[in-house]
Amino acid sequence: MIKSYHSNITKIYENIRQKNEQTLNLRKEEIRKTVPEVLDIESEIGKLCIKLSINILNNVKYKDKYLKELKEKIKNLRKKKAQLMLANNYPVNYLDMIYKCNKCKDTGFIGTKKCLCYKQKLVKLYYNNSDLMNILSKNNFDSFNFHLYSPLKNEGEPTSPRKNIEKIASTSWKYIENFSSSKENLLFYGNPGTGKTFLSNCIAKELLDRGFLVVYRTSEALIQDLKSIRFKENNKLEDLIINCDLLIIDDLGSEQITDFSKTELFNLINRKLLKQNKMLISTNCDLEELLKYYSERISSRLLGEFTLFKFFGEDIRIRKNIKSKNFK
Repeated sequence: MIKSYHSNITKIYENIRQKNEQTLNLRKEEIRKTVPEVLDIESEIGKLCIKLSINILNNVKYKDKYLKELKEKIKNLRKKKAQLMLANNYPVNYLDMIYKCNKCKDTGFIGTKKCLCYKQKLVKLYYNNSDLMNILSKNNFDSFNFHLYSPLKNEGEPTSPRKNIEKIASTSWKYIENFSSSKENLLFYGNPGTGKTFLSNCIAKELLDRGFLVVYRTSEALIQDLKSIRFKENNKLEDLIINCDLLIIDDLGSEQITDFSKTELFNLINRKLLKQNKMLISTNCDLEELLKYYSERISSRLLGEFTLFKFFGEDIRIRKNIKSKNFK
């Protein structure tokens, strides 16, 4: 999946470079009609630069003096060109190639390393071709309402639901800010309707907007993906799930739990941990239920390799539904 996006991105960069060339050619044509001497000077500068490059390598007589003279001629011609451009109300760099990304010059690479703009294009392609766009237009930090949580402390809990969610949200922001340098994985657990999926989506949107590739799957959909990878050798799907920057597994425990699902889930989690590709898992199960439903190998990694956040309080979905009906 990611690899198939790469070919699309290559075409995007090719189109960008073609447009850059077309724009530059149009500007040159304009200058040819208005200040033709500028193009003659550019041509002469080009010839002198080639001479300079060749003679730097050659052992010519009086080499240093000759190279100095060449450099001085190039300098004077560039100065003359700049004066002509300004005198005719053109910017000095009007005939320079204009790039959307000056870092990689619209190639997508800085040396052998992918440029940030490459990753942003990859994310945009995935973002636009998934259901995430519609979901995240509603589920984001701008629409996060802490007042839906009770300010009253319940018996048996260390703090009120509101203070608890405020703390988790604050920690989530730190997670987002430090995402590039962090190796942290998150586990959201607790009662249904307490904001686990909503906050997962908030994190997803922020990271996607910052150019990170986030893949969202319900646990049931993930198991279907793992079947496709195992039995249909779906390498593109495997590439997407394993190599994304953050894999969100929502509602762990709602899938049909079988020997296959437990084995493949363990293999996935273990591979992601070894590659240090981060995960965020949410579940309505409490910690005892996770230990009961899943193998010791899975439970050990969930409880030992993930930062745990407990969500509690009333079911927000029910509360919002009742509130909306009371206004009618």
